[in-house]
Amino acid sequence: MDRFTTFPDAGTTDLRSQIAAAAARLVADEGLDYGEAKQRGAREVLGNGAIPRNSLPKNDEVDQALLEHLQLFDPDHPKRLQQMRSVAIEWMHRLERFVPLATGAVWKGIATEYAIIHLQLFYDNGKELQYFLLDLHIEFDSISVPHFKGGGDVEAYQFEWQDQVVLLSVYDHDDIKGALKTANPGNPAQPRAERGNVAALTALMQGMEPAG
Repeated sequence: MDRFTTFPDAGTTDLRSQIAAAAARLVADEGLDYGEAKQRGAREVLGNGAIPRNSLPKNDEVDQALLEHLQLFDPDHPKRLQQMRSVAIEWMHRLERFVPLATGAVWKGIATEYAIIHLQLFYDNGKELQYFLLDLHIEFDSISVPHFKGGGDVEAYQFEWQDQVVLLSVYDHDDIKGALKTANPGNPAQPRAERGNVAALTALMQGMEPAG
């Protein structure tokens, strides 16, 4: 993050919007992660010149541009999102004792063809989760993913279910403290919580805002 405080002018804001739109297309069409998509999007907009300071959009700006892209160019998006949320809710019920929270595409409501179902589990014994999956005859890959609070990686397990890729990342139980809070709950301009429980996800699927 830039250590200096600056305020974008209208030109910078417009440039950020252009780069966000280009990045959103790359995420939707090629399945790029946000970091690579923003860099490539900037090159598409600016060519090989220097990228001006503060011109790269934030992730929530790419989220908004991606949602607009899908609404315009992907008629299958609503159906795909509902299917993914249905699978997520099914697995959240199955994994209830592991304290699951939904995050990523199914929580944000932005489901590209490359999106996965990401559930974060807050349980101190990852081995018990492995045994649980094996008892269900689930073939999974063990990987690691960055901790959402930063400062290292956590264990995760990935598998396919009903033609969907499901990712279960495992955190210490105490990591749930503050995980459901927004950056500034009193300010609607700030992003909402980045994850939610099964009741909140069910409310989103039914077209309602989750409580809290």
